[in-house]
Amino acid sequence: MSCDQPVPEPDPAPVATPSPGPAAAVPPARDHALAGTPADDPAETAFLGLLAAGAPAEDYERPVLRARADGASAARLAALERAKLRALRVRAELEGRRRREAELSALHATAHDLAGLRDPDAVLRAIVRRARSLLGTEVAYLTLHDPAAGDTFMRVTDGSVSARFQQLRLGMGEGLGGLVAQTARPYVTDSYFHDERFRHTRSIDSGVHDEGLVAILGVPLMLGSGVIGVLFAADRRERVFEHGEIALLAAHAAHAAVAIDTARLLAETRKTLTELEAANEIIRDRSAAVERASDIHDRLTELVLRGGGVLDVADALAEVLHGDVEFTEPGGAPAAALDRSRADGHAVREGEEWVAAVGAGGEVLGALVLRGHPALDPVDQRTLERAAMVTSLLLLARRTAGEAEQRVRGELLDDLLNAADRDPRLLGERAARVGADLGVPHVVLAARTDETPPAGAAPPPDGADRRRLWSAASHLAATRHGLAAVRDGGAVLLLPLGPGGDPAHTAREIAARLGAALHQPVTVGASAPVPAPAARPAAVAGAYAEARRCGEALRVLGRAGQGAAAADFGFLGLLLADTRDVDGFVHRTLGAVADYDARRGTELLRTLGAYFAGGMSPARTKDALHVHVNTVAQRLERVSRLLGPDWQSPARALEIQLALRLHQLSSAVARDTGR
Repeated sequence: MSCDQPVPEPDPAPVATPSPGPAAAVPPARDHALAGTPADDPAETAFLGLLAAGAPAEDYERPVLRARADGASAARLAALERAKLRALRVRAELEGRRRREAELSALHATAHDLAGLRDPDAVLRAIVRRARSLLGTEVAYLTLHDPAAGDTFMRVTDGSVSARFQQLRLGMGEGLGGLVAQTARPYVTDSYFHDERFRHTRSIDSGVHDEGLVAILGVPLMLGSGVIGVLFAADRRERVFEHGEIALLAAHAAHAAVAIDTARLLAETRKTLTELEAANEIIRDRSAAVERASDIHDRLTELVLRGGGVLDVADALAEVLHGDVEFTEPGGAPAAALDRSRADGHAVREGEEWVAAVGAGGEVLGALVLRGHPALDPVDQRTLERAAMVTSLLLLARRTAGEAEQRVRGELLDDLLNAADRDPRLLGERAARVGADLGVPHVVLAARTDETPPAGAAPPPDGADRRRLWSAASHLAATRHGLAAVRDGGAVLLLPLGPGGDPAHTAREIAARLGAALHQPVTVGASAPVPAPAARPAAVAGAYAEARRCGEALRVLGRAGQGAAAADFGFLGLLLADTRDVDGFVHRTLGAVADYDARRGTELLRTLGAYFAGGMSPARTKDALHVHVNTVAQRLERVSRLLGPDWQSPARALEIQLALRLHQLSSAVARDTGR
């Protein structure tokens, strides 16, 4: 389409000018034509009767025909002809006024209907239907201006049957509609394809041909001085659109343009209101999120000030975010999400969970995991991240306090090991300040890792194993109200023993727990119970030496990673222990047999002595005891049930023989003392 193409001058004849309203006065010329006849002239009276009755035009010939049949004079007939013509002119004027009144009523009804519509599409459909109804055409349609493309496009049709016609686009000056849009003036054609006043194009002509249109009237839809579209009325036969019809469609188009603009403005207003409601909803959500963030900020501040812990932070966050929040150790959170959160410094989504890394510097201390929120508002996400920061501060503060307490506990244990002349009262008071009671029995434990060098050897350059062992031992001692310190390349613990406490069991438990914490074997030796460390500080140093000997014995015997006390080593325990508990060794080894003899009056101990003295031969044993061999067999069977089936193994046999000798010596000493 080219807007430079000269626009042909429209034929002035088809362009209608609005007719005066029904109340307009009869033109003076017509009043003069009627003034020459007396009001009581019978001829005038007849024609006035016809006018009053609204008779058809052919009835106005009857008075003239009747007068001619009656032989009226030529003057009379001429007067009747003049009266007839005047009456017909009056009739035509009245018909025109009635038609214009009907058209104006229809326009008023149309304007009223259009004013009640709010949907733009409904307005356009109503405009086209009314146009077709007002002019009584077979087809009506409407095109709208496309500012981006610079043309008009078919928007609504009524009575159309051609799909190609319903999709037409008309460039400025192309076709009758393009000419109307370009000139902003009405155009009418009685025969579209024979009209050369506008530019024909193949696409437009094909669409018009498919629809079968012949006579087309198009009027512009004007808003101010701009054309927003074109309204058409068309027939599939040749038709002459009168001036009144052109004016009627133009007036309808004027109302339609206002209705279109009003509907457009209303639609834009509704859209704006919808957007404002959405924006208000977002503002309300953001305000609620900000209030939640402020609430959690106040709560976290209060928690820090009153000394709250990590679990308190998780509970407060869960209440504010309406979800499930958990603090986990580094291994308890999804590894990939934890790495992303640590790298980005933000909370990240992992499935149905949100993970916020808790760390300080390059160290990851754990994570806050939020469940129950697949989607998280940015403000709430920031709240989760802020809670993670507070959690890291609490953990660092707790670690700092813990390290300080560990140092205090370590210094106290060092004083117990190094200074035997310390004031017991002061030692007890210092222990009470860290939650330890040195007035009850304790056990000393010496712990070492496999990587820990032997006593006197240089530790690893970085001391990493020693620091980790000390940290784990200090934590364990604090939870059990004991003390821990670093010593001789390992760790030493002083832990309370409950009523009936077994040092060997405690050593095995501590070895297992430290090994799990360090993820490597930890060997633990235990001392005999120390009744009251505060009252006897010197006993602590001796107990530590015993615990170290037990630990070294475990390593030499290939039992690294285990825990044991002197009692677990049989006769070797006599060498390891400071107390040389001979009676205890004898009782642990032969107590079951001795007790049986005491209860039943049997001689199982004497039988065991003869059995070992005879080279573990039942025959020599029965000769030494002067009993039947079956009696020896029965006694040895009873010993097996009391000592266990392995009592004759070399190691057990050696311990039993040593215990028998010690028992005989102690019995002899007791007899001598009795004399």
